[in-house]
Amino acid sequence: MAAPRRRGARLAAVLALLLHLAAVIEGKSFYDVLQVPKGASEDQIKRSYRKLALKYHPDKNPDNEEATKRFAEINNAYEVLTDGEKRKIYDRYGEEGLKQFQGQGGRGGGGGMNMQDIFSSFFGGGGGGMEEEEERIIKGDDVIVELDASLEDLYMGGSLKVWREKNIIKPAPGKRQCNCRNEVYHRQIGPGMYQQMTEQVCDQCANVKYVRDGDFLTVDIEKGMQDGQEVSFFEEGEPKIDGEPGDLKFRIRTAPHDRFRREGNDLHATVTIPLLQALVGFEKTIKHLDDHLVQIGSKGVTKPKEVKKFKGEGMPLFQSNKKGDLYVTFEVLFPKTLTDDQKAKLKDVLA
Repeated sequence: MAAPRRRGARLAAVLALLLHLAAVIEGKSFYDVLQVPKGASEDQIKRSYRKLALKYHPDKNPDNEEATKRFAEINNAYEVLTDGEKRKIYDRYGEEGLKQFQGQGGRGGGGGMNMQDIFSSFFGGGGGGMEEEEERIIKGDDVIVELDASLEDLYMGGSLKVWREKNIIKPAPGKRQCNCRNEVYHRQIGPGMYQQMTEQVCDQCANVKYVRDGDFLTVDIEKGMQDGQEVSFFEEGEPKIDGEPGDLKFRIRTAPHDRFRREGNDLHATVTIPLLQALVGFEKTIKHLDDHLVQIGSKGVTKPKEVKKFKGEGMPLFQSNKKGDLYVTFEVLFPKTLTDDQKAKLKDVLA
């Protein structure tokens, strides 16, 4: 009885969070949450929900607040996008229009389906069949593409258009074997003696073939994304005959920059100043990635290779309002030669 109680407690906590997320889901559209295009069919939405709900279910991620939060988002998005009336209102008027519709007594105004009911409609209960369901899904290979993102896009957010070619499945003449499985039967080999045999049995299906096709995809770069983070496109990977396509994943990689170097959430820059400014001080600014100016001047002596920290001028943290720091290394430019008069004056000043 302990396990069901723990499961019930976790689902109760998720349900409370789901109600809180009903109006806004971190600025993402419901389609983004379920990783499907806006024109996705109900079948696509259901398949994506099944995959994501399995991945983030609280039973598989105990004590993981982020997974619990994602599970609540996924269920909330699924409830709206599989209800024809709600989806039509959401597509036309957005979340605010949907909220007003529910507030005026529209269907779902009382909080919608129970999250456990949604999950049970796929998996039959509180999650006991998750492992079996995952095993039944035959999927094509995921495709992972390294994507160079500019430091500007990673600082401010942006998008990249990427040309993608892939195999798609098209009808072809003839028939093929499909849905093959092993069937067991018993053969009599003597009086009262039987031998168990296994035979492969297949159905006859319409034939198909692979055809290359291409299209542009828009990859959204979120502020503060780190190297190695992935942007996923559901079912845009390799197709699988009699199965589901894999996913396409763009793995983010910071592109080199001519002025800044990124280390985690911090930025590094190198600035060269003449010897005179290093000795007497200077006023100077550098242009940041969003073109705002950062004051880096000094009123004192600046040593060669000296590093100064400018708090909060680094990269934004992913899905946070905080920022890292900017570290500026100063290089001092010495004169190549000095006249005798200049040497004498320096000796008088520095002696």
